[in-house]
Amino acid sequence: MQPLLEVKHLRVEFPTRRGMLLALDDVSFSIAPGEILGVVGESGAGKSLTGAAIIGLLEPPGRIAGGEIRLEGERIDHLPPERMRAVRGRRIGAIFQDPLTSLNPLYTVGRQLVETIQTHLPVDAAQARARAIGLLKETGIPAADERFDHYPHQFSGGMRQRVVIALALAAEPKLIVADEPTTALDVSIQAQIIALLKRLTKQHGAAVMLVTHDMGVIAEASDRVAVMYAGRIVEVGPVQQVIHQPSHPYSMGLMGSIPSMESTHERLLQIDGAMPRLNAIPTGCAFHPRCPQVFERCRCERPDLMPGPATEAACWRVLREDAR
Repeated sequence: MQPLLEVKHLRVEFPTRRGMLLALDDVSFSIAPGEILGVVGESGAGKSLTGAAIIGLLEPPGRIAGGEIRLEGERIDHLPPERMRAVRGRRIGAIFQDPLTSLNPLYTVGRQLVETIQTHLPVDAAQARARAIGLLKETGIPAADERFDHYPHQFSGGMRQRVVIALALAAEPKLIVADEPTTALDVSIQAQIIALLKRLTKQHGAAVMLVTHDMGVIAEASDRVAVMYAGRIVEVGPVQQVIHQPSHPYSMGLMGSIPSMESTHERLLQIDGAMPRLNAIPTGCAFHPRCPQVFERCRCERPDLMPGPATEAACWRVLREDAR
Protein backbone atom coordinates (compact mmCIF):
# COMPACT_ATOMS: atom_id res chain seq x y z
CA MET A 1 0.00 0.00 0.00
CA GLN A 2 1.28 3.49 -0.90
CA PRO A 3 2.16 5.44 2.28
CA LEU A 4 -0.03 8.47 2.85
CA LEU A 5 2.80 10.36 4.56
CA GLU A 6 6.50 9.84 3.87
CA VAL A 7 9.21 11.66 5.81
CA LYS A 8 12.72 11.08 4.44
CA HIS A 9 15.98 12.17 6.10
CA LEU A 10 14.32 15.21 7.70
CA ARG A 11 16.76 17.70 9.20
CA VAL A 12 15.68 20.78 11.19
CA GLU A 13 18.13 23.46 12.31
CA PHE A 14 17.98 26.50 14.59
CA PRO A 15 20.62 29.17 13.87
CA THR A 16 21.86 30.86 17.07
CA ARG A 17 24.59 33.35 17.97
CA ARG A 18 26.68 30.43 19.20
CA GLY A 19 26.28 28.43 16.02
CA MET A 20 23.82 26.06 14.41
CA LEU A 21 21.70 23.78 16.63
CA LEU A 22 20.63 20.52 14.99
CA ALA A 23 17.17 19.75 16.41
CA LEU A 24 16.10 16.90 14.08
CA ASP A 25 18.75 14.74 12.45
CA ASP A 26 17.95 12.30 9.63
CA VAL A 27 14.38 11.46 10.71
CA SER A 28 12.61 9.01 8.35
CA PHE A 29 9.25 7.23 8.69
CA SER A 30 5.99 6.65 6.84
CA ILE A 31 2.31 6.29 7.77
CA ALA A 32 -0.25 4.29 5.75
CA PRO A 33 -3.91 5.31 5.26
CA GLY A 34 -5.98 4.36 8.33
CA GLU A 35 -2.86 3.78 10.45
CA ILE A 36 -2.00 5.45 13.78
CA LEU A 37 1.76 5.93 14.29
CA GLY A 38 2.64 6.73 17.90
CA VAL A 39 5.73 8.93 18.38
CA VAL A 40 7.13 8.65 21.90
CA GLY A 41 10.11 9.90 23.89
CA GLU A 42 11.13 12.24 26.70
CA SER A 43 10.54 16.00 26.57
CA GLY A 44 13.04 17.50 24.15
CA ALA A 45 13.35 14.37 21.99
CA GLY A 46 11.96 16.15 18.91
CA LYS A 47 8.44 14.67 18.78
CA SER A 48 6.43 17.91 18.62
CA LEU A 49 9.06 19.51 16.38
CA THR A 50 8.60 16.70 13.85
CA GLY A 51 4.83 17.32 13.85
CA ALA A 52 5.37 21.09 13.49
CA ALA A 53 7.68 20.53 10.50
CA ILE A 54 5.07 18.33 8.80
CA ILE A 55 2.23 20.84 9.20
CA GLY A 56 4.45 23.81 8.30
CA LEU A 57 4.36 25.51 11.71
CA LEU A 58 8.03 25.57 12.68
CA GLU A 59 8.78 28.51 14.99
CA PRO A 60 11.29 30.91 13.38
CA PRO A 61 14.26 30.86 13.19
CA GLY A 62 13.82 27.06 12.96
CA ARG A 63 13.96 25.77 9.39
CA ILE A 64 13.93 22.54 7.42
CA ALA A 65 17.54 22.21 6.29
CA GLY A 66 17.38 18.84 4.54
CA GLY A 67 15.26 15.86 3.58
CA GLU A 68 11.72 15.86 2.28
CA ILE A 69 8.10 15.44 3.40
CA ARG A 70 5.63 13.88 0.96
CA LEU A 71 1.85 13.77 1.38
CA GLU A 72 0.16 11.31 -1.03
CA GLY A 73 3.34 11.40 -3.12
CA GLU A 74 3.43 15.22 -3.38
CA ARG A 75 6.31 17.06 -1.76
CA ILE A 76 5.06 19.67 0.74
CA ASP A 77 8.15 20.74 2.71
CA HIS A 78 9.17 23.52 0.30
CA LEU A 79 5.73 25.00 -0.45
CA PRO A 80 5.30 28.80 -0.07
CA PRO A 81 3.29 29.85 3.03
CA GLU A 82 0.01 30.52 1.17
CA ARG A 83 0.12 27.12 -0.56
CA MET A 84 0.93 25.43 2.76
CA ARG A 85 -2.01 27.21 4.40
CA ALA A 86 -4.30 25.58 1.83
CA VAL A 87 -2.80 22.15 2.59
CA ARG A 88 -3.13 22.71 6.34
CA GLY A 89 -6.77 22.21 7.27
CA ARG A 90 -7.81 20.74 3.92
CA ARG A 91 -5.38 17.81 3.70
CA ILE A 92 -3.70 17.93 7.13
CA GLY A 93 -5.67 18.39 10.35
CA ALA A 94 -4.03 19.29 13.66
CA ILE A 95 -5.04 18.52 17.25
CA PHE A 96 -2.99 20.30 19.92
CA GLN A 97 -2.39 19.62 23.61
CA ASP A 98 -4.41 22.56 24.96
CA PRO A 99 -7.76 23.02 23.19
CA LEU A 100 -7.93 26.65 24.36
CA THR A 101 -4.97 27.51 22.10
CA SER A 102 -6.87 26.10 19.09
CA LEU A 103 -10.21 27.80 19.76
CA ASN A 104 -10.97 31.52 19.53
CA PRO A 105 -12.66 32.52 22.83
CA LEU A 106 -14.58 35.35 21.11
CA TYR A 107 -16.42 33.12 18.58
CA THR A 108 -18.96 30.35 19.13
CA VAL A 109 -17.69 26.87 18.31
CA GLY A 110 -20.32 26.70 15.54
CA ARG A 111 -18.97 29.81 13.84
CA GLN A 112 -15.42 28.47 14.02
CA LEU A 113 -16.48 25.15 12.50
CA VAL A 114 -18.52 26.81 9.74
CA GLU A 115 -15.64 29.15 8.85
CA THR A 116 -13.20 26.23 8.63
CA ILE A 117 -15.59 24.18 6.50
CA GLN A 118 -16.35 27.05 4.11
CA THR A 119 -12.66 27.94 3.80
CA HIS A 120 -11.80 24.48 2.51
CA LEU A 121 -14.97 22.95 1.02
CA PRO A 122 -17.32 24.28 -1.73
CA VAL A 123 -20.48 24.48 0.42
CA ASP A 124 -22.99 27.23 1.27
CA ALA A 125 -23.75 28.45 4.81
CA ALA A 126 -26.66 26.05 5.37
CA GLN A 127 -24.63 23.04 4.22
CA ALA A 128 -21.66 24.13 6.36
CA ARG A 129 -23.92 24.48 9.43
CA ALA A 130 -25.41 21.01 8.85
CA ARG A 131 -21.91 19.52 8.46
CA ALA A 132 -20.68 21.31 11.61
CA ILE A 133 -23.59 19.98 13.70
CA GLY A 134 -23.00 16.52 12.23
CA LEU A 135 -19.32 16.68 13.27
CA LEU A 136 -20.23 17.74 16.81
CA LYS A 137 -22.61 14.75 17.03
CA GLU A 138 -20.00 12.43 15.53
CA THR A 139 -17.43 13.49 18.13
CA GLY A 140 -19.88 12.71 20.94
CA ILE A 141 -21.09 16.17 21.99
CA PRO A 142 -24.66 15.87 23.34
CA ALA A 143 -27.36 18.36 22.22
CA ALA A 144 -25.13 19.41 19.32
CA ASP A 145 -27.79 21.75 17.86
CA GLU A 146 -27.77 23.83 21.08
CA ARG A 147 -24.04 23.53 21.76
CA PHE A 148 -23.37 24.87 18.24
CA ASP A 149 -24.07 28.41 19.57
CA HIS A 150 -21.97 28.08 22.75
CA TYR A 151 -18.53 29.61 23.35
CA PRO A 152 -15.39 27.56 24.19
CA HIS A 153 -15.47 28.58 27.89
CA GLN A 154 -18.92 26.95 28.21
CA PHE A 155 -17.41 23.50 27.48
CA SER A 156 -15.44 21.23 29.85
CA GLY A 157 -11.85 20.28 28.97
CA GLY A 158 -12.88 16.93 27.46
CA MET A 159 -15.71 18.52 25.45
CA ARG A 160 -13.38 21.26 24.19
CA GLN A 161 -10.98 18.60 22.95
CA ARG A 162 -13.89 16.95 21.10
CA VAL A 163 -14.61 20.31 19.44
CA VAL A 164 -10.94 20.54 18.41
CA ILE A 165 -11.15 17.02 16.91
CA ALA A 166 -14.30 18.08 15.03
CA LEU A 167 -12.36 21.13 13.73
CA ALA A 168 -9.45 18.91 12.66
CA LEU A 169 -11.87 16.66 10.72
CA ALA A 170 -13.94 19.54 9.29
CA ALA A 171 -12.42 19.48 5.79
CA GLU A 172 -11.97 15.67 5.67
CA PRO A 173 -8.14 15.71 5.84
CA LYS A 174 -6.05 12.70 4.86
CA LEU A 175 -3.56 13.17 7.72
CA ILE A 176 -4.09 14.23 11.35
CA VAL A 177 -1.16 15.35 13.50
CA ALA A 178 -2.25 14.94 17.13
CA ASP A 179 0.26 16.53 19.54
CA GLU A 180 -0.34 15.30 23.12
CA PRO A 181 -4.14 15.36 22.57
CA THR A 182 -4.98 13.78 25.95
CA THR A 183 -2.34 15.23 28.31
CA ALA A 184 -4.58 17.88 29.90
CA LEU A 185 -7.47 15.44 30.49
CA ASP A 186 -8.24 13.02 33.31
CA VAL A 187 -7.84 9.30 32.67
CA SER A 188 -11.49 8.42 31.97
CA ILE A 189 -11.79 11.28 29.45
CA GLN A 190 -8.44 10.24 27.91
CA ALA A 191 -9.86 6.79 27.18
CA GLN A 192 -12.92 8.31 25.49
CA ILE A 193 -10.81 10.64 23.32
CA ILE A 194 -8.50 7.76 22.28
CA ALA A 195 -11.49 5.55 21.38
CA LEU A 196 -12.97 8.47 19.42
CA LEU A 197 -9.71 9.07 17.51
CA LYS A 198 -9.40 5.37 16.64
CA ARG A 199 -13.01 5.15 15.44
CA LEU A 200 -12.87 8.32 13.36
CA THR A 201 -9.53 7.34 11.82
CA LYS A 202 -10.96 4.05 10.60
CA GLN A 203 -14.20 5.64 9.38
CA HIS A 204 -12.50 8.47 7.48
CA GLY A 205 -9.45 6.42 6.33
CA ALA A 206 -7.14 9.12 7.70
CA ALA A 207 -3.58 8.52 8.86
CA VAL A 208 -2.68 9.80 12.34
CA MET A 209 0.67 10.85 13.78
CA LEU A 210 0.06 10.64 17.55
CA VAL A 211 2.72 12.49 19.56
CA THR A 212 2.78 11.63 23.27
CA HIS A 213 5.03 10.68 26.17
CA ASP A 214 2.32 8.46 27.70
CA MET A 215 3.02 4.79 26.97
CA GLY A 216 -0.51 3.85 28.06
CA VAL A 217 -1.92 6.04 25.28
CA ILE A 218 0.56 4.53 22.80
CA ALA A 219 -0.37 0.95 23.79
CA GLU A 220 -4.09 1.66 23.49
CA ALA A 221 -4.17 3.75 20.33
CA SER A 222 -1.23 3.01 18.03
CA ASP A 223 -0.63 0.44 15.30
CA ARG A 224 3.11 1.19 15.15
CA VAL A 225 5.49 3.14 17.39
CA ALA A 226 8.51 5.34 16.65
CA VAL A 227 10.75 6.01 19.69
CA MET A 228 12.68 9.31 19.50
CA TYR A 229 15.79 10.38 21.38
CA ALA A 230 17.83 13.59 20.91
CA GLY A 231 16.31 14.42 17.53
CA ARG A 232 16.54 10.95 15.98
CA ILE A 233 14.33 7.87 15.72
CA VAL A 234 16.08 5.12 17.68
CA GLU A 235 13.49 2.37 17.28
CA VAL A 236 10.38 1.74 15.18
CA GLY A 237 8.06 -1.25 14.91
CA PRO A 238 4.59 -2.69 15.63
CA VAL A 239 3.23 -1.50 18.98
CA GLN A 240 3.21 -4.90 20.73
CA GLN A 241 6.77 -5.69 19.65
CA VAL A 242 8.14 -2.31 20.80
CA ILE A 243 6.37 -2.67 24.16
CA HIS A 244 7.17 -6.35 24.83
CA GLN A 245 10.36 -6.97 22.79
CA PRO A 246 12.22 -3.65 22.49
CA SER A 247 15.72 -3.82 21.00
CA HIS A 248 17.10 -0.39 21.92
CA PRO A 249 18.22 0.14 25.55
CA TYR A 250 16.40 3.49 25.63
CA SER A 251 13.13 1.81 24.61
CA MET A 252 13.79 -0.87 27.24
CA GLY A 253 14.14 1.87 29.85
CA LEU A 254 10.91 3.55 28.75
CA MET A 255 8.98 0.27 28.82
CA GLY A 256 10.57 -0.75 32.12
CA SER A 257 9.30 2.43 33.75
CA ILE A 258 5.67 1.39 33.22
CA PRO A 259 4.09 -0.31 36.26
CA SER A 260 2.80 -3.82 35.49
CA MET A 261 -0.25 -5.49 37.07
CA GLU A 262 1.43 -8.91 36.84
CA SER A 263 4.96 -8.03 37.96
CA THR A 264 6.05 -8.32 41.61
CA HIS A 265 9.09 -6.00 41.25
CA GLU A 266 9.35 -3.57 44.14
CA ARG A 267 11.20 -0.96 42.03
CA LEU A 268 10.62 0.21 38.48
CA LEU A 269 13.53 0.55 36.05
CA GLN A 270 14.87 4.05 35.63
CA ILE A 271 17.06 5.71 33.00
CA ASP A 272 19.87 7.57 34.77
CA GLY A 273 20.88 11.03 33.57
CA ALA A 274 19.02 13.41 31.29
CA MET A 275 18.49 14.10 27.58
CA PRO A 276 21.54 15.97 26.16
CA ARG A 277 21.20 19.62 25.17
CA LEU A 278 21.16 20.34 21.43
CA ASN A 279 24.55 22.05 21.67
CA ALA A 280 26.11 19.12 23.53
CA ILE A 281 24.95 15.95 21.74
CA PRO A 282 27.59 13.23 22.32
CA THR A 283 29.58 11.62 19.52
CA GLY A 284 28.57 8.15 18.38
CA CYS A 285 25.22 7.02 19.74
CA ALA A 286 23.64 10.00 21.56
CA PHE A 287 22.29 7.66 24.25
CA HIS A 288 25.66 6.10 25.16
CA PRO A 289 26.37 8.22 28.32
CA ARG A 290 23.11 6.90 29.86
CA CYS A 291 23.19 3.37 28.41
CA PRO A 292 23.75 0.43 30.80
CA GLN A 293 24.89 -1.78 27.87
CA VAL A 294 27.36 0.60 26.22
CA PHE A 295 30.55 -0.70 24.58
CA GLU A 296 33.39 1.01 22.69
CA ARG A 297 31.79 1.25 19.24
CA CYS A 298 28.80 3.13 20.73
CA ARG A 299 31.05 5.99 21.84
CA CYS A 300 32.63 6.73 18.46
CA GLU A 301 30.28 5.51 15.70
CA ARG A 302 26.64 6.50 15.27
CA PRO A 303 24.28 3.60 14.36
CA ASP A 304 21.45 3.90 11.83
CA LEU A 305 18.18 1.98 12.08
CA MET A 306 18.80 -1.72 11.35
CA PRO A 307 16.52 -4.77 11.47
CA GLY A 308 16.41 -6.43 14.89
CA PRO A 309 14.57 -9.52 16.19
CA ALA A 310 11.15 -7.80 16.24
CA THR A 311 11.71 -4.12 15.37
CA GLU A 312 14.18 -1.79 13.66
CA ALA A 313 16.61 -0.18 16.11
CA ALA A 314 19.55 2.22 15.86
CA CYS A 315 21.75 0.20 18.20
CA TRP A 316 25.00 -1.73 17.70
CA ARG A 317 23.74 -4.42 20.11
CA VAL A 318 21.38 -5.59 17.35
CA LEU A 319 24.38 -6.68 15.24
CA ARG A 320 26.00 -8.39 18.23
CA GLU A 321 22.83 -10.38 18.93
CA ASP A 322 22.49 -11.33 15.24
CA ALA A 323 26.07 -12.61 15.26
CA ARG A 324 25.39 -15.09 18.05
